[in-house]
Amino acid sequence: MKVKELFKNKTVYSFEVFPPKSTSSIDTIYNALDKLVDLKPDFISVTFSAGGSGNSTLALDIASKVKSMGIIPVLHLPCINYTREQIDQTLDEAKRRGIEHILALRGDINPDIPPVKDFVYASDLIRYLRTKGDFDIAAACYPEGHPDAENIEQDIENLKIKVNAGADHLITQLFFDNAYFWDFREKAAAKGINVPIEAGIMPVVNKKQIERMVTTCGASLPRKFVKIMQKYEHNPEALRDAGIAYAIDQIIDLAAGDVDGIHLYTMNNPYVATKISEAVSGVISV
Repeated sequence: MKVKELFKNKTVYSFEVFPPKSTSSIDTIYNALDKLVDLKPDFISVTFSAGGSGNSTLALDIASKVKSMGIIPVLHLPCINYTREQIDQTLDEAKRRGIEHILALRGDINPDIPPVKDFVYASDLIRYLRTKGDFDIAAACYPEGHPDAENIEQDIENLKIKVNAGADHLITQLFFDNAYFWDFREKAAAKGINVPIEAGIMPVVNKKQIERMVTTCGASLPRKFVKIMQKYEHNPEALRDAGIAYAIDQIIDLAAGDVDGIHLYTMNNPYVATKISEAVSGVISV
């Protein structure tokens, strides 16, 4: 079954994982997957790499492992730094391995590497994917607006282009204030965007992670969140538990508002994913 069909009958619950850094063993992600699949997510998405450099073979290997474990794999596919030929090679290999789900992304622009111009925007890749077979296509969206957009209204106009190009469903960037999500969802619906939107939730469990997330994605930090982090920043275990509790509260509120799905950025941490999944199992079908 394709992911786009799942939204018709339930609140979709999914995870994101990423390949380990080059200094770590590949076994670290496979060991994590052994525990994550026991939580029975509807799908697991696999990024190209932890740093965005892009190793399609490793990502494909991990996606294949997910599939062999009985879970739908969704392969992240950034396009800004790849030629049409490289994209074709990745898609052909995905088909050969039975991987039918793609998260189509522009990808991060590296100021030291001139972008390839074959696909400038994610919408270009989505449009191309529609000619390459029966892929289920997800796309990214940004409750607080993409950093490159002038404002949220412009960003939603760009999102409409991605949906019209053929995106089946959407996954949001992480956010810590649900008010941004509700406002975004309302504005998207007003623009005629009617595909399912999964809310991306990041359980923050250490101070460095907070700083990195704010720097890379520009997510706003609500006062309640900041107070929690300040209180427990020197107590790693308490900070971890507080971060888990905060994510649980977000998910419960989102479920009460009939969110289409929850996409948990697991950071390859089965302990955190397990605690959250156990806590929200009564409000969504985990």
